[in-house]
Amino acid sequence: MIQLPILKENEMDALHTASSGSELDQVLKSNACGPTNFRNSSHSVRLLEDLLILRKNEVLCDITFKTDDGTILFGHKNVLMAASPYFSAMFNNFDESNKDLVSLRELDSTILRQLVDYIYTGEIMITKENVQGLLPAANLLQLNYVSGACAEFLRTQLEPSNCIGIKEFADLHNCTELLSSSEAYIKKRFLEVAEGDEFLSLSFQKVFELISCNDLSVSFEEKVFECVINWVKHELICRKDFLEKLMEHVRLPLASTQYILQKVIKEPLLKNSPKCKDYVFEALHFNLLKSVQRFTIPLSIRCKPRQFDNSQKVFLMFSRSDTLPKCYTEWYDPSTNLRENAPGMNDSRVTASVGVIKDQFVFVVGGVNQSSSRSVSMLDVSLQLPCWVPMVDMLVSRHQLGVGILDDCIYAVGGHDGTSALNSVEVFDVSIQKWRMVSSMTIKRSHLGVGILNNRLYAVGGNNDSSNLKSVECYDPSLDTWTQVADMSVCRSEFGIGILDGVMYVIGGYTESEFVKTVEAFSPSDGVWSTIADMDACRYNPVISLDGLLYVMSGDTDSYMVDTVEIYDPNTNTWSKGETFSTDQLYGGVVVHRPPHFKTN
Repeated sequence: MIQLPILKENEMDALHTASSGSELDQVLKSNACGPTNFRNSSHSVRLLEDLLILRKNEVLCDITFKTDDGTILFGHKNVLMAASPYFSAMFNNFDESNKDLVSLRELDSTILRQLVDYIYTGEIMITKENVQGLLPAANLLQLNYVSGACAEFLRTQLEPSNCIGIKEFADLHNCTELLSSSEAYIKKRFLEVAEGDEFLSLSFQKVFELISCNDLSVSFEEKVFECVINWVKHELICRKDFLEKLMEHVRLPLASTQYILQKVIKEPLLKNSPKCKDYVFEALHFNLLKSVQRFTIPLSIRCKPRQFDNSQKVFLMFSRSDTLPKCYTEWYDPSTNLRENAPGMNDSRVTASVGVIKDQFVFVVGGVNQSSSRSVSMLDVSLQLPCWVPMVDMLVSRHQLGVGILDDCIYAVGGHDGTSALNSVEVFDVSIQKWRMVSSMTIKRSHLGVGILNNRLYAVGGNNDSSNLKSVECYDPSLDTWTQVADMSVCRSEFGIGILDGVMYVIGGYTESEFVKTVEAFSPSDGVWSTIADMDACRYNPVISLDGLLYVMSGDTDSYMVDTVEIYDPNTNTWSKGETFSTDQLYGGVVVHRPPHFKTN
């Protein structure tokens, strides 16, 4: 019999007073106090701790589990049912509902003990040794937190030597997030993964799926070819018949001609396959055409560079130099802050303008050695050894011009011919390699900005020889006409211009008397300019758009160079500081596909 506590006489009086009404009761009623909810934050923790003590002492336990090795575990049905849908179904609907001893043959005793302990504590210890048993057992008992924790643990263990195995484990146990993470890891670290035993043990279908991916992270397609050959030779007799199907997805035309002639043609496995010989011929033919017909080559999927996430994009930065090359260039990866020398030009191109077609072909237009020029140079960043080559000259000599790319055509807008500002505009059609004049702007403009929005070309601000401008006009190529749109809030020249999500941003530059840090944005949908957050520093500067952000790279004012990078996020309307860009002569930059030789980490 349970002995209840007996209240003392003074305690009874206090209880009687509290229940029968008092002066305090009257005061509370007169003050009209509402009810207040109090929550004991430690209640659930303490409750679990007490339940665990009851279980360890086998107090009120109404279920016993027995595993194949004879291990016995005790528990409380109501606790197990509350934590696990598996136990809830077992004790509600199945034969075990009326039993106090249940055999669990499908679960290892150590794993079962850990999971029952988790139910009573909310804690689980995951190790390399137990995770492969713990995850499927947690799935069986429908303990989703433990399943998720196991998947996250495995994600942190991903390495080139085990990622294929982890991916297959995730697929087997329907861990979708882990499956996605491991697939992304394999693609990103493909070259390291392909050196391991796991890759050589893959089935044909798995290898086929992997090398078919457009987002496979490989800087040199030659490496994919070598991986395929190594996989086939690993079990040559049973794999040689798969070679043709695999070679179909090796982008052999992206390999260098030298490599094809020295390595591919001499590979014995290809000599007995007419289909493989066709792929080799296609690669050689593509490389030949690329040297004379860069922009209009019919492209199969094998001729197109793989696009492995945003790390495939880098900046090509232009700087002035007092020594050769006078136009000094660098590849720059903003995600890693890595820099590497790029091909330079022996002429200064500070007053030229730059445009990019397909993120691959970089054009530097006009402006040679601070003078007007008709000269155009082009760099194909996809080549193993890229170099600047002369293109067809413009019809009009220009510098301090604007350049816009629309429908793979290069528009050279305004500028200065050495005598006066220009309003003339010409366009280069890469398919026929010719320049032609189009309608002139309504106003002469040099030091202007050019932006592309909704298949229209916008000529913004600039200088007309006598003063800076705030006017803006828009060119419709289908009508060959210019129309005025809303003016900026202030006159500007020598500013940066960037496009994000259909909005044009004009950044910094020179007004009528000073360099500024102000920024304004134009949206064609409402046709007005709006002021946004200022930069930290006044400057005229190159502006580059990438991954939903605007990068303002260095730049200068009339008295000093600015070496800082500022990054604008339109979602928050805020600027943040990036890494200092120490090149103090930087004057331009564009986004391009990562060149084949540029390191990725």
